[in-house]
Amino acid sequence: MAEEGRRRGEEEDRGPGAAHRGFVMMEDLLEKLKLLNYEEEVLVKHNMKSLTRHYFVSSPYLASNPGEQFYMFTIIAAWLINVAGRRFTEPQEYDEPNATVSNILAELRAFGVKVDFPPSKLKSGSGEFVCFVLDRLAEEALKNRGFTFRRPNYPSENTEEESVMDDDAELTLSKVEEEMIEEADDEEENVMDLEALKLRNAHAEAEPSSKPDDILESTVDAAEWRLEVERVLPQLKVTIRTDHKDWRIHLDQMHQHRDGIKTSLKDTKSYLDKLQEDIGKTLEKVSSREKYINNQLEPLIQEYRNAQARLSEAKERYRQASVGVMARTRVLAEISEELDKVKQEMEDKGSSMSDGAPVVKIKQSLTKLKQEVVQMDVRIGVVEHTLLQAKLKEKSNMTRDMHATNIPDSAAGTFT
Repeated sequence: MAEEGRRRGEEEDRGPGAAHRGFVMMEDLLEKLKLLNYEEEVLVKHNMKSLTRHYFVSSPYLASNPGEQFYMFTIIAAWLINVAGRRFTEPQEYDEPNATVSNILAELRAFGVKVDFPPSKLKSGSGEFVCFVLDRLAEEALKNRGFTFRRPNYPSENTEEESVMDDDAELTLSKVEEEMIEEADDEEENVMDLEALKLRNAHAEAEPSSKPDDILESTVDAAEWRLEVERVLPQLKVTIRTDHKDWRIHLDQMHQHRDGIKTSLKDTKSYLDKLQEDIGKTLEKVSSREKYINNQLEPLIQEYRNAQARLSEAKERYRQASVGVMARTRVLAEISEELDKVKQEMEDKGSSMSDGAPVVKIKQSLTKLKQEVVQMDVRIGVVEHTLLQAKLKEKSNMTRDMHATNIPDSAAGTFT
């Protein structure tokens, strides 16, 4: 409850549109991912479904799957970091979440992005901070690929036809005066034209019919026909000229409307007077009731004002305390990251120390060394035996040679 109240307080401080900020950021992120061709490079590779418009948005009105969303977040973040030009190992589904999030935030800081929120905000796999991290990584990836957003070029609208129609529809004061002067002549000409039209119709009825027996077929090209229609269309516009001498009709209409208003006023005046009296009585009752309610609610209003003042003081103290809390939270996040790294190193060293493979290798090496020592002793004994035989043989040869030299000396003495 305290966490929810704190979150609502932060949203109120940021403004009424903060709740919808994640939706807008997610839609921008999806467009950037489409520009980076994530569907073929990520979704097809991992056999995943396409992202919806509000996939990473945290809302009570949207269905969520934290495990799937966190895995999707880590996969897309790793791919964006690699596209942005930095080597990053793709995380696996069963990796340690704290270590994965810490590595992603470290790469984000390497791009120069300021991170002022704890890593635990990313473990849910959805929310404003998840969209923020992916959006910044997508921008870095687009920069690395050389993509830049440019202003749209809107096509210029062709207003020539409208301007021609407006010019034809305009009536200047001089034209009106000319038409008023020529109206008398026009009436006579119109009468003559009607008589000529009657004579022409009579001659047409007297003459035999000249209708063709076959169906008429047009030989004009449709494109040329459309061009001709567009060219002649402004000239075919019919403008109805008002007759300024028709004041008698207007006067009759004014008299009729005046008589109708008089007859209607007689019937409605009594209803309006009664309605005015009812409205006046109702207003008096409302004003008296309002005074009574204000007198009764004066203590409650004063109490509400005091509560409002205490609330503003509490908010001020909360803001002052939240500054220190944010700093300590940041320090705690850094210490937690270092602690996770130390734990990871200890686990690696512990796994390497508890592994019995090196001991087995040492024992095998000792056994092999003993065998080699025994073989070496045998070879040394063979060499000593061979050396002894060589010495004995040499000694026997020397004694034989000595006896051979002494025998002739003794024989020569006997002969003398």
